Amino acid sequence: MSASGAVVGQAAVDQLLEVLDLSPTGERAFRGMSPQVGPQRVYGGQVAGQALVAAGRTVDPERFVHSLHGYFVRPGDPSEPIDYQVECVRDGRSFSVRRSVALQHDKPIFFMSASFQRQEEGLDHHAPSPPNVPGPDEVPTMTDRLARYPERLGIWALIPRPIDVRYVGEPGWVRPGDRPAEPNQRVWMRIDGKLPDDPLLHACALTYASDLTLLDSVLSVHGEVWGPGGVVGASLDHALWFHRPFRADEWFLYDCWSPSASGARGLAAGRMFTRDGRQIASAVQEGLLRRVGE
Repeated sequence: MSASGAVVGQAAVDQLLEVLDLSPTGERAFRGMSPQVGPQRVYGGQVAGQALVAAGRTVDPERFVHSLHGYFVRPGDPSEPIDYQVECVRDGRSFSVRRSVALQHDKPIFFMSASFQRQEEGLDHHAPSPPNVPGPDEVPTMTDRLARYPERLGIWALIPRPIDVRYVGEPGWVRPGDRPAEPNQRVWMRIDGKLPDDPLLHACALTYASDLTLLDSVLSVHGEVWGPGGVVGASLDHALWFHRPFRADEWFLYDCWSPSASGARGLAAGRMFTRDGRQIASAVQEGLLRRVGE
């Protein structure tokens, strides 16, 4: 447990594993729960991660997820279970495609297509990781940053933190005026404990983490912040590509930027690199962004 009282470390990771461990309710049907303590609506990374768990459990374990594309269509109620229904779209010689739908009160709150591929060899290249980025041990921890903003401790002292998040620059939850405009938002992340070796579980954990800070890169371009005096927002969709094997419980750099914002929507893109510079995943997301008063 952290100094603020929030559950962190392996205890928080174990709670995340419980959230990702869906219960079967029928043929290609599963049920998931939300953490007992959390925000007023289901966190988008949670429902995306659970939807991938459901899809992955219907696929040959020798095939690994390489991409997912999802839409958030309704806010989820964290006090109610979430039912997942999986459609087997295709099982080919190399690829398997699934459609996973999350429902509450018989209405979809999220739906996702995911594709899985058997392991193959082929061309291999990727763009270099950003140069001159300080490592995770050289930037402030979340506890260090929160100490500067005691008014933020309320919610952070309650919500479990299974992910160790370390911002290279200023995060979007600082006070208005405290954040300089930056073209990129860069964050070091890792699951704050040990995960089992199952590759699907690591992909689901990375999916869970990928929604945490991506949309904040739109605000970073303008030096904007979340909340009173800034912006409120919600994820509209989410796409993620997995490029290479990885462990979500080892440090990766999430390098995010925003190509465009207009019409109260912002587009964000991100790349994930291991500490030794391998690109393990790419993400793209559009979100709804609206200004709010003080």
